[in-house]
Amino acid sequence: MPRKSKKPVRKQTYSPTGEVFGQVGQTLLPMIAGIAATKADLTEWVYEQGLAALHLLLREDAEAIAGPKGKHEKERTHNHWGSTDGELSFGGRRIQVSRPRVRSRSGKEASLPHFEAFREEDPLPERVLNQILLGVSTRGYESSLDKPAAELKSRGTSKSAASRHLVSQTSKKLEEYLARRLEELELAALMMDGLEVAGQTVIVTLGITIDGTKVPLGIWLGSTENAPVCTALLQNLLERGLRIDESILCVIDGGKGIRKALLDVLGDLAVIQRCQLHKLRNLRSYLPKSRHAYVLQTMKQAYKSNSAKKARKRLQALVSWLERNGYDEAAGSLSEGMEETLTVLKLALPELLRKSLATTNAIENLNGTIRRVSRNVKRWKSPSMIRRWTALGVVTAEKKFHRIKGYRHMGALVHALRSKQKSLDSNEFAA
Repeated sequence: MPRKSKKPVRKQTYSPTGEVFGQVGQTLLPMIAGIAATKADLTEWVYEQGLAALHLLLREDAEAIAGPKGKHEKERTHNHWGSTDGELSFGGRRIQVSRPRVRSRSGKEASLPHFEAFREEDPLPERVLNQILLGVSTRGYESSLDKPAAELKSRGTSKSAASRHLVSQTSKKLEEYLARRLEELELAALMMDGLEVAGQTVIVTLGITIDGTKVPLGIWLGSTENAPVCTALLQNLLERGLRIDESILCVIDGGKGIRKALLDVLGDLAVIQRCQLHKLRNLRSYLPKSRHAYVLQTMKQAYKSNSAKKARKRLQALVSWLERNGYDEAAGSLSEGMEETLTVLKLALPELLRKSLATTNAIENLNGTIRRVSRNVKRWKSPSMIRRWTALGVVTAEKKFHRIKGYRHMGALVHALRSKQKSLDSNEFAA
């Protein structure tokens, strides 16, 4: 019987790392505690100073109306009448503030200008909205705020209160967004796409002006990305004043409903550009992984050609290769809509602008922001709630918009669309 070899005994070696971290922790913990205490003290000081300044303003308002306390004035029209509690928004919550009361000789109470001004400019709904956009839930809204001084009475931070403020603010954003007039926009390109929110499809439109500025135009809610829903959205844009008097480049992902709606509403003015990235993804789904590298690389090289003629020749050669190797479905997918993937090449746009308008990346980024903004919603109650959150995502994304890459060449697009407008249906341009 073979003897079992003894396992080597591991000797514990000294490592200074743990000791160093322990020393650092002992040094940092008091610093962190000090920072937290300083922040709490600073917050309390800000509350105290803010309230002191507010009380001074209110007292000056009362004296301006009723005169100084304790001094007899024959022509006095109002009298000081003690004080009462009122509510103002402060630090993301509603707090009770003692304010002076002033009455006229007839017994009618006078309002204090500064108090009314602070009450009318209520920042609380906007504060709730900003916290929610940062990822705070309505349930966790109160804990995300700095604690007020202990002697202050406050309210308006509960889940239900935060939810009410959120609904009012998002409803306001939705109304403003959907009612925005569009007469002043001069568009050179239009993008349409659909995304799923809470099991329903939302169609989003993005316009690109003649100077390359991206402008969200509208949203429409439907069951699917079908032609009637897309048509209703386009007609709504026209009713809001959107002017499309000349040819416009329409960049889409290849959805038949969107394409049909654009042609039905805009007719020959719609110059369709199918997204090249979507075409690449569709083709990849029909092929085994062993064929992905060759086929996709060939397509990318074709789309990088300096003319539509060269790109078409390479793509048609790829179609023949796919058919010879038995990939008929992939060949059919590539042939379908091939000409519409080459529109930016037919328009002879500069390379950088061509890359920006050959795909739906711009509106895909917008859709990504909508998904991010609405990710914290756990329970969707109604279609109006979907519209509110979609509009909120659009407004949030718009704040960070930049002009498209290659915007300095937008004049080339405008010139190409105008010069090709009369020949869009001719065989020469189609070829």
